Amino acid sequence: MLYNASHIILPFFKSNSGVLNPTSVSSLNPLSSIWCVIENIFLAATAEGLACSMRIPVGEEGVNVAKTVGAPEDYLLPCYIGLGYPADNLPDVEQVEYTAKQKMHLGKW
Repeated sequence: MLYNASHIILPFFKSNSGVLNPTSVSSLNPLSSIWCVIENIFLAATAEGLACSMRIPVGEEGVNVAKTVGAPEDYLLPCYIGLGYPADNLPDVEQVEYTAKQKMHLGKW
C-alpha cells in the first residue's frame, strides 16, 4: 500500500523524556497530540476524495527512517501515511448495519 501510494507522509513529533517511560498522564501529551494530528490528516484527506493507508513501524524501523531522512534524535515516527487517489476499479463495499440490541451483551460475553 505504501509502495503504490502517490505520496508518503512521515508525521514526526518531538518526544520528551516521558513518552517512552511515562511517569504521569501528562508525559504522554506529545504522543496523544500526534495521533490527533494523524486522525485529522485522514479526515481532511477523505473529505477531499483522497484515500489513506497507515503502517506503524516495528522495532528499530522508525529510528532507522528518522536517521535516513535526517530527523533530529529527539523526534519519533509513530507511523507512515500513504496518500493518493483511490483506484477507479475498486468494488463497492456494503456497510452491514446492526441495531444496538443486536450488539449488546448482557450477562454474557
